[in-house]
Amino acid sequence: MVAGGIRLKVRVTPRGGRDGVDGIGVDGDGVPHLRLHVAAAPVDGDANAAVIRLVAKWLAVPRSRVAVASGATARLKTLTINGDALQLLHHCQSLITPPERQERDA
Repeated sequence: MVAGGIRLKVRVTPRGGRDGVDGIGVDGDGVPHLRLHVAAAPVDGDANAAVIRLVAKWLAVPRSRVAVASGATARLKTLTINGDALQLLHHCQSLITPPERQERDA
């Protein structure tokens, strides 16, 4: 969480054939990240724009609330999403957690 929202680590596969969220991954240092595929190529910011569109749609927030904070030219990026941090974190968790686990944890 950061002032005014959250930070989200993502690993992007450009030219992935489709736009989609593929779950959680862990980098070499053990830091978790959200795995994304985008159809756009990493040319002229097209892949970053696709990442912003995808994450905004996935979290049901306006694109203007999502920005690439670091890693603009790398596969590993940090995004900032502006809004109610607790609500955004809860929404992220609900989208990532399989439905059968949500029922068991309730």
